[in-house]
Amino acid sequence: MAHIVVFTRNTPDTAAKVEVGANGAVTWGTAQLVLNPWDEYSVTEAVLQRDAHKGKATVISIGGEVHTDALKQALAIGMDQAIRIDSDAEHDALTFAMLAAAAIRKLGDVSLVIFGKEFVDSNSDAHIYMTARKLGWNAIGAVSKILALDFGAQTIRVERMIEEGKQVLSTRLPCVISVLKDINEPKSPSFIGIRKASKATIPVWTAADLGVSIGAPVVQISAYRNLPVRSGTCQIIEGSSDQEKAEKLIDILLKEKAL
Repeated sequence: MAHIVVFTRNTPDTAAKVEVGANGAVTWGTAQLVLNPWDEYSVTEAVLQRDAHKGKATVISIGGEVHTDALKQALAIGMDQAIRIDSDAEHDALTFAMLAAAAIRKLGDVSLVIFGKEFVDSNSDAHIYMTARKLGWNAIGAVSKILALDFGAQTIRVERMIEEGKQVLSTRLPCVISVLKDINEPKSPSFIGIRKASKATIPVWTAADLGVSIGAPVVQISAYRNLPVRSGTCQIIEGSSDQEKAEKLIDILLKEKAL
């Protein structure tokens, strides 16, 4: 049976104003945490492919209890089961990959892992390719469309975005992919799905349960700082015609040695 896994987490909304407080901790004010926006597409794609191939879809989060809400939202959208892997090192890509790969091995029958483009709170996608590396699977990023998926023949063909345009690639399953927002129209949680998710008991695995020994994170964050305050002035160029305004603008740019 086709088994698809998605990894997600709770992140601050992209519209939230993220700042560093006087105590050095990151805060986003009264804004709520939401399902990582890129994962709206990965979760939806997993549900669509699950339905098309009559398989099973599992959503996993690595981190603290704060990510339980993201798991329940994924369940409400249509995922079959959710698992949380308890870990404090959730921003270290290598530790994430070690735990993610171990969880996939523990599930045992996974053929396809789908990630969103990145996690918006860390602004990174390194964990995606590290997970594939730890599994020894092929990885394809920036997927904009799954053209063909055959769990029987263990093959997948996708369209991915590159700087020059679009590229079509095929590989063997199992594999890891990351998807872009062009791949689908995100599903909204259904009323029945919300009720089902609210009653769901989400199992929590630890590194010990996965047989993984985790030392100190390779990447350690020493401190957070706010971005420097930007300042500037705005000059309105007056003129009786567009040509006169353009000539004045050119004179200013030449004086400032911008041209």
